[in-house]
Amino acid sequence: MSDNLGGAGMSDGTSINGGIDVALAQAWETIRAGLRRSIGVRTFDGWLKPLTLGDCDLGAGTLKLIAPSEFMANWATTHFVDHLLQGWRALLPQIRHVAIVAASGTERPAMFSPAAEPARAEAAPVEAVAPVADVEPRCGTPLEARYTFDSFVVGKANEVAYNAARTLAEGGKLVFNPLFLHGGTGLGKTHLMHAIGHEYLANHPGARVVYMSAEKFMFEFVSAMRAKDTFSFKQKLRAADVLMIDDVQFIAGKESTQEEFFHTMNELISAGRRLVISADRSPQDLDGIESRILSRLSWGLVADVNPADFELRLNILMRKLQGMPQAQVPQDVVMFLARRISANVRELEGALNRVVAYAALSGKPVDIDFTQATLADILRANQRRVTIDEIQRKVSDHYRIRQAEMSSARRAREVARPRQVAMYLAKQLTPRSLPEIGRRFGGRDHTTVIHAVKQIEKLRQTDAELDADVRLLIRQLEG
Repeated sequence: MSDNLGGAGMSDGTSINGGIDVALAQAWETIRAGLRRSIGVRTFDGWLKPLTLGDCDLGAGTLKLIAPSEFMANWATTHFVDHLLQGWRALLPQIRHVAIVAASGTERPAMFSPAAEPARAEAAPVEAVAPVADVEPRCGTPLEARYTFDSFVVGKANEVAYNAARTLAEGGKLVFNPLFLHGGTGLGKTHLMHAIGHEYLANHPGARVVYMSAEKFMFEFVSAMRAKDTFSFKQKLRAADVLMIDDVQFIAGKESTQEEFFHTMNELISAGRRLVISADRSPQDLDGIESRILSRLSWGLVADVNPADFELRLNILMRKLQGMPQAQVPQDVVMFLARRISANVRELEGALNRVVAYAALSGKPVDIDFTQATLADILRANQRRVTIDEIQRKVSDHYRIRQAEMSSARRAREVARPRQVAMYLAKQLTPRSLPEIGRRFGGRDHTTVIHAVKQIEKLRQTDAELDADVRLLIRQLEG
């Protein structure tokens, strides 16, 4: 769930523009997304989300971040500046110092760098020191401007959830309520929820739309109980025309929070208000959530958001590049990213951001070798272990032959060519040696494998149908 960047005013002592400007902004977005995951949604939203990019002097290796108040600048410097610096140095090693400046222009006295200050221990929990009113004085979290239906890329993996979200957002007669979205991290659930909010407000100006994470719901409810003012908290939520609660799995095991959540759901549904809930799994698979809540969640429409297939990943990258006119990313690199990074959309977009940022700051052209070097850690994490057995089975199904033919002695063309394709794919997609591959194909010699690989490589240059077959099989095996 990455966040919008906020404002940015950057310079390098003379000027930074074009690709460099975009590179810094993209790097900042990636860093923010990483911090949000590492320190927690509530802490991030309260203290780091309001920070925006300030001046950057790459020559001196310094970067300034702007906080909206002196108090927030001081707190962020004390607790999080080391986290921020580590994030920047991981993406852009040129940045060696990070300073946090209040919007008034007063810089914090201590500017952290590894040479000047020893590493701090993990930051103390924010809730032990900071009251809710200092973090977010109003109910809910502001909607992200860039998370709209227009910016959401639709494919087979998410079209049901997308259509359900649009239907709910249009504001007509309620066909289902609540809408429950579920799927893994970084697949677009939060994007759809913000899009619902934007669309509903566009159709109903002045409507009360509230979006918050389940963690924030819990935090604000507990704070209201401590302040003995739960009435105000309840009123703000139950007066919403649209209430959206993200990542509901985080209230598992929290009895008092679940009690309030249940009554809030009941109140809204009974009043005909719209309710949208998301989680990382279906209602039936949520552990630690009361059965009466799960029953309510299942009453409406349950829509899953599945991992993006190759085609959808490719379309997402192409859409993102449309908003990066300065970036020069060849088509083969885009296809490489779409094939190799399949964990989630957020990681896919972050990988593209890193490639563009590194290219702009190093002045190097983007090609496959540059991309592999820049994303070595991400590519290792996303490497799917394709087996020779999977390859043989997939190729056999594609060419409608028995898998046993892969190891047989038959040399008829309808068997030999698929066998060569399978050997070629085994060489391309697995770490197995040539002798190992040969043994898995009926004890053939490694020279037979070499011949098969060369033959398919040659035919792919002249036989469009075979090339299309190989591309399809690679997508299926890697996706």
